[in-house]
Amino acid sequence: QVQLVESGGGLVQVGGSLRLSCAASGSIFSIKSMGWYRQAPGKQRELVADITSGIMTNYADSVKGRFTISTNNAKNMVYLQMNSLKPEDTAVYYCRVQVIGIPVRDYWGQGTQVTVSS
Repeated sequence: QVQLVESGGGLVQVGGSLRLSCAASGSIFSIKSMGWYRQAPGKQRELVADITSGIMTNYADSVKGRFTISTNNAKNMVYLQMNSLKPEDTAVYYCRVQVIGIPVRDYWGQGTQVTVSS
């Protein structure tokens, strides 16, 4: 089984920065995509950013220009650099990995809390 562990969340003031990390371990032959989702209180989970095939990136409109997703493929890790944080960025952030197989399988981390104070 694949395990995902997120870290790097915390409390930050408006305009500050945080860097989230996600480490994937277990039976991984090849990864289709890695990404970050978030869920704020009273809101549905939404895509923040992802990388497909280690190359193609996709960002939510609300974070474009502020967040950057990156990977260390050799270590099966994905990062989310978050700059110019806003109160509306407050949420639990979840790492998601799609592992290539038949079929492709999705794995989720436990989540890490990000709180942006105003």
